[in-house]
Amino acid sequence: MAMPTMPIRFGDDVIGDSSRFPSTDWDDKKVRHTFIRKVYSIISLQLLVTVGIIAVFTFVSPVRSFVQRNTAIYYASYAVFLVTYVVLACCQGPRRRFPWNIILLSIFTLAMGLMTGTIASMYQTKAVLIAMLITAIVAIIVTVFCFQTKVDFTSCTGLFCVLGIVVMVTGIITAIVLSFKYVPWLHMLYAAIGAIAFTLFLAYDTQLVLGNRKNTISPEEYIYGALTIYTDIVYIFTFLLQIVGRD
Repeated sequence: MAMPTMPIRFGDDVIGDSSRFPSTDWDDKKVRHTFIRKVYSIISLQLLVTVGIIAVFTFVSPVRSFVQRNTAIYYASYAVFLVTYVVLACCQGPRRRFPWNIILLSIFTLAMGLMTGTIASMYQTKAVLIAMLITAIVAIIVTVFCFQTKVDFTSCTGLFCVLGIVVMVTGIITAIVLSFKYVPWLHMLYAAIGAIAFTLFLAYDTQLVLGNRKNTISPEEYIYGALTIYTDIVYIFTFLLQIVGRD
């Protein structure tokens, strides 16, 4: 059971220029620092909820057994995840209007947490812990790198769109092939491509939030900033989990 790949980069193309601003509009460091603190505070809460759900689904045996027997939980949470993701990514009104933006983001986080927890329940506890540790290390390294580097990932929007399409197409092909016959090397190849791609997406989205680059996002788009970075981190975890827990 792997995370669906259809809506992974849906928001980047939909939001468009109305929420992206040149870095010159971010000259007020106080505004940018407040925005960054707000985004990462939300992400921290999202990850805390997600880790809590994963812990319950992994360490509590009755819950783990129940989830493994009832995969409908996964598909129901995926439906909620898809609807809320599309609304938050496509509609500026709900995304910027308090308290609807917080409510929708909370529902999205719970749905994605349930999806991730269901996936984690299918793997050994050791593999889940290792994947979480590696994900945390990757996220920290990428964030520190984006703070320090002069490389501007936001200037390569077209390249990242192509990368998103590659991941999506690879995921669809892999799903079709594995539905007929399990091919270990194909599954691992897809997981490796996904992990690398979303590490690059994390760098791209982090620089959009940090500013001082060719492109950035509006200070009003703290919900979108948290949504993209949180989604990148969760996808990195799920792809790494497929690699670490391949046995």
